[in-house]
Amino acid sequence: ENGFEAGIESALSAILVNPYFLFRSETQPADHKAGTVYQISDVELASRLSFFLWSSLPDDQLLTLAEQKRLHEPDILREQVLRMLRDDRSLSLVSNFAAQWLYLRNLDSFHPDMRLFPDFDDNLRIVLRRETEMLFEHILREDRSVLELLNSDTTFLNERLARHYGIPGVIGSQFRPVKLDPVISHRGGLLRHGSILAVTSYATRTSPTIRGNWILGNILGTPPAPPPPNVPSLKEKAESANLTIRDRLAEHRANTACASCHDLMDPVGFSLENFDAVGRWRTFDDGQRIDASGTLPDGTNITNFVELESDILKRPEIFVGTMTEKLLTYALGRGIEHFDAPAVRQVVRGSAHHEYRFSSLIIEIVSSAPFQKRVVE
Repeated sequence: ENGFEAGIESALSAILVNPYFLFRSETQPADHKAGTVYQISDVELASRLSFFLWSSLPDDQLLTLAEQKRLHEPDILREQVLRMLRDDRSLSLVSNFAAQWLYLRNLDSFHPDMRLFPDFDDNLRIVLRRETEMLFEHILREDRSVLELLNSDTTFLNERLARHYGIPGVIGSQFRPVKLDPVISHRGGLLRHGSILAVTSYATRTSPTIRGNWILGNILGTPPAPPPPNVPSLKEKAESANLTIRDRLAEHRANTACASCHDLMDPVGFSLENFDAVGRWRTFDDGQRIDASGTLPDGTNITNFVELESDILKRPEIFVGTMTEKLLTYALGRGIEHFDAPAVRQVVRGSAHHEYRFSSLIIEIVSSAPFQKRVVE
């Protein structure tokens, strides 16, 4: 009675609030008891695969294979994964997955003190993020070992970013791969990227605590427990102004409530102290030579970030396992549980036979039980 337009409005409203429009639903078998594990259908597998690698709907080729119930076959699944990674739509892994995992989105809310860092502007914010995205894209596109995310001898620069890092000979606004001696240039892998160093700093100074926590959670996969309530903040007042950040954190750790977490985070974060709050290299802070020595959670002593990287790479399964957990979380849309641990270990072992190449990691993940199966709720 309200006319054609009102009818269309009512129909569209019903569609837009329908759960099947808002969410990706997977049908559970009616004849299975709660807690039973079952294999998802090939159509649901196509959907999981497509949203994982493309952040979009499956294409005709995926749907055709799914309708023929052939997509789950190992050889066909592997072939489709490689095809999808070659497709430009796989760059959603850079803009979505990498941005979440590496906290790149936090750059938008990072506003350093302009009195201390007058050269920082939105253009620099953009190019810092682009450098990290291009390294991840390089690993994906060239199907290189994911370990090169940490030990790459190539970085991606334009003139603005090169000037920020103090690297000569890069002219123009276009980004290009630049092969550098990572020891001399202090650039290369993720831990040397200004984007990562900025989002783990405060507006006025670096934070070994935040950086250490970021490394433990995102690189080593061993995040410390949440802080207990009523923990006092780090002194920033005049009486501690003459102390180095290392000394101030030592005072903070004297409180036993603080020490339980800070004893893990701070010694790892100290290794990055040669990078300031916006990712520039420095050897002095407030006239005092920087001490970048630290300790890893297993008790290994390190003198700087180079030794930190080296020690991580001595046990690559730890970093690859952490990246697998992050990828699996992104792919499934849920957190990793204790019962997922065997699958994670299997992914790491399987990709080790292929030098931890990016494609092998993805193939092992989409072939795993958590990706291909569900539990009846």
